[in-house]
Amino acid sequence: MVYLTPILIVCITGIVAGILLTIAAKIMFVPVDERVEQLTEALPGANCGGCGFAGCSDYANAMVESGADVTLCPVGGPAVSAQLAGIMGVEAGSAEGEYAVVLCGGYDNKTDKIFEYEGIPSCKAVKSLYGGAGACGHGCLGYGDCVAACQFDAIGIVNGVAWVDRNNCLGCKACEKACPNDIIAMVPRHNLTYVACSSTDKGAVTRKACEAGCIGCGKCVKVCKFDAIRVENNKAVIDPEKCKNCGMCSKECPTHAIVKLPKPPKAAAAN
Repeated sequence: MVYLTPILIVCITGIVAGILLTIAAKIMFVPVDERVEQLTEALPGANCGGCGFAGCSDYANAMVESGADVTLCPVGGPAVSAQLAGIMGVEAGSAEGEYAVVLCGGYDNKTDKIFEYEGIPSCKAVKSLYGGAGACGHGCLGYGDCVAACQFDAIGIVNGVAWVDRNNCLGCKACEKACPNDIIAMVPRHNLTYVACSSTDKGAVTRKACEAGCIGCGKCVKVCKFDAIRVENNKAVIDPEKCKNCGMCSKECPTHAIVKLPKPPKAAAAN
């Protein structure tokens, strides 16, 4: 009898608590739109944040609750956008997708280091020390913060400069966000021509720091037949909407700062 009383008390307490929790669950129940689950399943599950939200489930909630655009998933591309549009009952539009390019051509043989860095192997760390070890303060720092951020094995360091594998790049923007020197940019998939330089210094200063830097000479502007390139802040800038990828600006550039990439295979171009 001594042990029976506390056992009964515990059992009764458990039953009462269970009843109260059941009632509370009924009262506080918030109906969940079934589309959220459908959208989450349709998304690739990369949770890379490229859409601008914390992850795929957060993006799914945003589409249902606040009408977020269905074309924001860079990993899924047009195919996933079409699925999301079908679930939401809207038009998918014609989202082309993007890939990353590195706006620096200052490879080891093109520029010099002003000191030997022996600290933490991190771009952010070396940048905090006199702006970096390279002669050009605008260039790639070369310690791979972008590589660490990429989930898709799409970027690596080659001869001291970040290099993007277009076939693997899904445009999630993780590398762009990780770069403390802001030398990684996203461009439309159709764009194959870009200026591999981020320096806004005057031509003579840039040329002294890096043989491959843009010197703002304007020769590319003169040769372009499509008004797709201009010089701003001592640096050539290409408008991807006007650029026809003819390659004339790349051929004319005296420092080879303008890169014309080869056309990707048809299967890769369709992604």
